[in-house]
Amino acid sequence: MTTRIILDTDIGTDVDDCLALALILNSPELRLEGVTCVYGDVNLRARMVLKLLNLRGISHVPVLAGARKPLLGLRPVYWEGHEGEGLLTEADDSLLPSPEFAPDYIARTVMENPGQIHLLCIGPLTNAAMALLRQPELARALAGLTLMGGVIRGLHDLDLPFAEHNILCDPEAAHIVFSSGAPITFVPLDVTVQTRITPEGVQRLHSRATPYHTAVARQIELYPAFQRRGWTYTHDPLAAASLIQPEFFTYRYVHVDVELKGHAALGMTLVHGAAGNDTNIRAVVGVDAPRFEEWLINRLAG
Repeated sequence: MTTRIILDTDIGTDVDDCLALALILNSPELRLEGVTCVYGDVNLRARMVLKLLNLRGISHVPVLAGARKPLLGLRPVYWEGHEGEGLLTEADDSLLPSPEFAPDYIARTVMENPGQIHLLCIGPLTNAAMALLRQPELARALAGLTLMGGVIRGLHDLDLPFAEHNILCDPEAAHIVFSSGAPITFVPLDVTVQTRITPEGVQRLHSRATPYHTAVARQIELYPAFQRRGWTYTHDPLAAASLIQPEFFTYRYVHVDVELKGHAALGMTLVHGAAGNDTNIRAVVGVDAPRFEEWLINRLAG
C-alpha cells in the first residue's frame, strides 16, 4: 500500500533534509503529493527542492513556500549561510514555488483527502501549527503526522542538548502540534544521533554518475559538519524511513509537553511515559542502526 505524504522541510541548513527528500524520491512505498518549505528564506529552500526534483526528472510535485519566521516572532531565525551552495546557480533564480501559501496548501489538501494524507515534518513546526490553527478539523483528518524533533535525554544521553533544534526554533508551534490530538509519531534526537552517513556512502552515490546522484553526494560533502567530522548524522531520513520500514524501530507511547517559558530549557520536550489516555504520541525509542544505514545507502544509490 502506498502512503501519500506531504513533506514539510527546512532544506538547506543541514544536509539531512536533502537526504530525506532523496530517500522519498527513491521509495515506491511513498507517493509525494507536495513539498512545503519552512523557516528563513523559504524561497531559496523551495528552489533547492525544485532543482533536486528537476534533476530527478520530476515535474508534477508542487513546491510551496511557507512561514519565514517563528509563529510569535519571538526569536531570530537561525541561518548558517551556506544554504544552496554547490546546488543552485544563477540560472535557478527562475525556479519559483507555487503561489499558494504552504499552511493553506497543507490544510486544503488534507481536508480534501480525509484520512489519506500523512504529513512528514522535518523542520521547525510553524507551517504545521499554522495549518492546524487554520483548520480545526485537520488533526482528525490526517492519516498521520511524523516529525523529526525533540529530545528525551535518558540516563545515557545526558550529553544531548535540553532542546533539539527543530523544536527550539519555534517552541510555540511545537506546543500546538504536540497538543493537537493528531496521530503523531516523533523521532527524537536520542535515536537519530545513532545513525550516520560516511565517505563510503557518499562514494556509492558518486559511483552512479548521474547529475542527480552527484548533486546529492556534493551536498553531503559540502555540509560543514561533514567536512569537520568526516561523517554526518541522518536525522531526517530516519524519520522518513519510519514510514517505509517500521520494523527497523522500537516505539513507546508517551505524552509530550513543550517548555515555553524556561530560561535554561526553552523548547525542551518533556516526555511522560505514565499509562493513561493522554499517552497518545508514539515515540521512536530505538533503531537497528547498522541495518538502517545499509538500507539507506542502497535506497539513495538506487
